[in-house]
Amino acid sequence: MKNYINLSDIDDLPALLEDALHLKNHNSDPELGKGKTLGMLFFNPSLRTRLSTEKAAKLLGMEVMVMNVNNDSWALEFEDGQVMDSNKAEHIKEGAAVLSQYCDIIAVRAFPELKDKERDNAELVLNGFKKYASVPILNMESATGHPLQALTDALTIMELKKAKRPKVVLTWAPHPRALPHAVPNSFVQMMQKMDVELCIANPKGYDLNPEITKNTTISHDQKEALKNADFVYVKNWSSYENYGKVLKTDADWTFDQEKLRGTNNAKVMHCLPVRRNVVIADDVLDSENSVVIHQANNRTFAAQAVLKSILKG
Repeated sequence: MKNYINLSDIDDLPALLEDALHLKNHNSDPELGKGKTLGMLFFNPSLRTRLSTEKAAKLLGMEVMVMNVNNDSWALEFEDGQVMDSNKAEHIKEGAAVLSQYCDIIAVRAFPELKDKERDNAELVLNGFKKYASVPILNMESATGHPLQALTDALTIMELKKAKRPKVVLTWAPHPRALPHAVPNSFVQMMQKMDVELCIANPKGYDLNPEITKNTTISHDQKEALKNADFVYVKNWSSYENYGKVLKTDADWTFDQEKLRGTNNAKVMHCLPVRRNVVIADDVLDSENSVVIHQANNRTFAAQAVLKSILKG
């Protein structure tokens, strides 16, 4: 693996998942990264991604450097041909080239602004590092994708599934803020690579990018979609059609015990952080059906498998 920017960078998904599971049970390469440095750049806040990726690197013997870019460094310019007479003091051309002298892998996390669909889809930050860095790039969540989370989700389903081809439902839930599409985008793309029956449930006006959902079943009836579900992934996202807008905030779609009873005793997933009793009710999160902590634990081993693959590549 040369980079891990999106899911197309995975050559062999079953093998990568098996390696992640093996690493979870046996840290078989504790010195693979000895003498190597992972540089982690955060343009946005992080808890699980930051700590799990740092732990994964250290389990492979790597050194880790972390920078909160907006607070700790010069503001970066990503557009070409700009007259840099504003607050941006350094261009990505020099920034990425210099960081490549200090790091063997550069990991980047940068959210969308949710104002300009074309600009966000262009992935200026992530693609800027990809273009001008001379070392591999790891996506720790970008404007449109979160491939580390998606690999974690796949690992969790692989471990916990009881049916050979489980039914997996990605259901929208309310949230007071406009949230990006990165997690649901990558989850859908990952499930399309797996042997599952995938259904997306969301209110009208919240359909995801059709270039990503493709032929996946989309239902605007949450109750109907949840029937016979073995896994339910609960997640909010803002409107893609009315880009970045919050169209619905009432509790009709909050996932609670009543909705859980309409499933096949489903395992309930969420990438965290989760707003209790807004996105998912206490009576679900505190039940045995909730696997959100199991899922969060798997973040380390998914990241470890990716870093291992990059180091070997």
